[in-house]
Amino acid sequence: MIRLLGYFFGIGAVFFLLVAGGIAWYLERTAQDLPDYQVLANYEPPVTTRVHASDGSLMAEYARQRRLFLPIQAIPNLVKNAFLSAEDKNFYSHPGIDIEGVARAVLVLAKGGRMQGASTITQQVAKNFLLTNERTFDRKIKEAILSLRIEQAYSKDKILELYLNEIYLGLGAYGVAAASLAYFDKSVNELTVEEAAYLAALPKAPENYNPFRNTDSALERRNWVIDQMTSNGFIEVAEAQEAQGKPLDVNPRPTGTYLASSEFFTEDVRREIVQRYGVDALYEGGLSVRTTLDPDLQAHARTALHHGLVTFDQARGFRGPVTHVDVGSDWGAAIDKVEPLADVPEWRLAVVLSTESERVDIGLQPPRGMSGARGAEREIGTIALPDMKWALRLNTEERKGTVRTAAEVLSRGDVVYVQSKGEGTAWLLRQPPKVQGALVSMEPSTGRVVAMVGGFSFAESEFNRASQAYRQPGSSFKPFVYAAALDNGYTPASVVLDAPISLPDGNGGFWEPSNYGGGSAGPSTLRLGIEKSRNLMTVRLAKDMGMDLVAQYAERFGIYDKLLPYLPMALGAGETTVLRMVSAYAVIANGGRSLQPSLIDRVQDRYGRTILKHDQRQCAECNVGDYNGQAEPQLVDERNQVLDPMTAYQITSMMEGVVQRGTATRVKEVGVPIAGKTGTTNDEKDVWFVGFTPDLVTGVFIGYDNPQPMGDGATGGGLAAPVFVEFMKHAVEGQTPVEFKAPEGMELIAVNRTTGMRAEGTGADVIMEAFKPGTGPSDAYEIIGMDEVASDFGTGEVSQEAEQAIVQGGGGGLF
Repeated sequence: MIRLLGYFFGIGAVFFLLVAGGIAWYLERTAQDLPDYQVLANYEPPVTTRVHASDGSLMAEYARQRRLFLPIQAIPNLVKNAFLSAEDKNFYSHPGIDIEGVARAVLVLAKGGRMQGASTITQQVAKNFLLTNERTFDRKIKEAILSLRIEQAYSKDKILELYLNEIYLGLGAYGVAAASLAYFDKSVNELTVEEAAYLAALPKAPENYNPFRNTDSALERRNWVIDQMTSNGFIEVAEAQEAQGKPLDVNPRPTGTYLASSEFFTEDVRREIVQRYGVDALYEGGLSVRTTLDPDLQAHARTALHHGLVTFDQARGFRGPVTHVDVGSDWGAAIDKVEPLADVPEWRLAVVLSTESERVDIGLQPPRGMSGARGAEREIGTIALPDMKWALRLNTEERKGTVRTAAEVLSRGDVVYVQSKGEGTAWLLRQPPKVQGALVSMEPSTGRVVAMVGGFSFAESEFNRASQAYRQPGSSFKPFVYAAALDNGYTPASVVLDAPISLPDGNGGFWEPSNYGGGSAGPSTLRLGIEKSRNLMTVRLAKDMGMDLVAQYAERFGIYDKLLPYLPMALGAGETTVLRMVSAYAVIANGGRSLQPSLIDRVQDRYGRTILKHDQRQCAECNVGDYNGQAEPQLVDERNQVLDPMTAYQITSMMEGVVQRGTATRVKEVGVPIAGKTGTTNDEKDVWFVGFTPDLVTGVFIGYDNPQPMGDGATGGGLAAPVFVEFMKHAVEGQTPVEFKAPEGMELIAVNRTTGMRAEGTGADVIMEAFKPGTGPSDAYEIIGMDEVASDFGTGEVSQEAEQAIVQGGGGGLF
């Protein structure tokens, strides 16, 4: 018997050694091709890039995986305890694997069932970072081996930190910080018990616990987590019962652009980041971008431009409804399929339910709920005839002309935009304007763009008319022609002939420019030439000093990269952008120093290190430790001086005259000293106004995307200037008016603004003109261009037409 027992013991020992050897061989073979777990020490997950306005307001987030990395010390205990209760309550005591759970999973697999979980947090870290999601025995063994090694190499807090920042929790959010924002629009430090428990319920299967599609399952799972937190001693029973009685109350955070009215600005920032650092840095690098945008000014810039575009568009009549739907039994469902302009929240889509001669009854598109689905409520409203009076002028493909009743404008099933009157159920009829425009506002001292609107609606068209559209600036370019003249021997009192001129066009014909509205004024000072926007004077001036010089100055100011030296270019026939024009005016406003327009103040990497800073000025004394009565530190400005400061003041003073007496008198409404210039191109295809105070430069452009005439009388002074006025009134509100400061050494001499001669006394034509040292009013009446009149007309004498213009004068000027 003993020999038999020995025999069986020997066989068992051999079998045990064989099995043990086989297991050892399998484990050694499996361990040979395991990933290097030491890479976890250098964990740099894809992190969300966040873009902020100048006041810190969040503008946008960009990420392939929405994640904000938080060190374990920054994650509150409430959140950690919720996840430990839901996923691994013994995390801080086990060696990395749950032996009982692994054995149970192996048993199920041996019986032909699916591979079970029972993974610890450490095992989930091993799987998520180093392995695949395949459900195989090999993968589970690799996971166990890696877990043991990870536990030996890293602290428990480090492992938990990796887990809480990497885990996917639904709604595109990775990690607890991003999930807290995605589900509740708050930081992890603000989460309540029930909110933390709900996030902890998600790792197993986020879609199974979707708060909108599977609300009951989500509540059941959340409450189970709360029970686990109670049994583990993390919260009191009373606290748990209170939390379990609350609804999910999920408040999803929107994606894309968060700051209303900043879509065009934000998109240009995104393009610049991609250009500088690449797509991966934007969507994975965790950059922190602080922009120059002022949210308050941006909102008013959008409002002002909208008012200008809508006013112009409505004066051209009603072009018809957005679309037409079959109302049927549920008009709410019919209109639900029509997508509104998401970035024009003050407008709503509505479907016409019935019409009468004096009113239209409408049904408003139901608003979207938190889940993104539209609600079941139905809201009724009315458009009275006076509130759609502008639409009585029809401009549709089927019919043009004026009608008398509301029923002739709209019919049942028409979908239109409406805006609340703020009076019960009364609404105004609206239509997205066909005409487009742009507004840019910038600090002249730094080049910081504080507001930029690139069109009526980013949702309708992402094309940015402020930075991407190249349009003819027209007469808004003239200040740079005059600046070139003032910088090269001319004075504001120099007299140029405003009379017809005919020049060879190089093709055997003649180019004969004219003033806006025709006519001419005869001999006029440069000041009058820019105040009244005289084309004929500008052409003669450019011809007298040479277009090569004009082109050189235009390129120096950054308006054009390369300006062809042809005379029509002096009238703004080249093409440039609103951003470039505003930047050029900013050079004049800041006294002639070059600047680089910027939408970004600073960019920091994921570790907080500054990798881009717009302001490059140096200040060696700004960081001294103690104050001992020393002088105030001075910023060293090393930017190039591209224009004489005295010239900059002279052209500024002349553009003040444009506002006070010239083509932009409406701008006086702003109530502070402003210099600026209107611009209107041939056939009224592009209209501009660019103006500035000592502290702010703003430019406005209006025109169709496909350049076409906007109609007689559509001018920079009539269309663009009112937008400028509305915006600037708000921008300067509450500020003390600041006069433009003359540089030291500049002489102010009384002259007759018509003749340019020295004047005595006072009068409507007597002004204080600015002269550089060594210059002044001419003692003799000299007219630039007078000797060219005869040759222009080929008679050897002053023509009768030119003579009449010199003697009688006349109106005109490109507005």
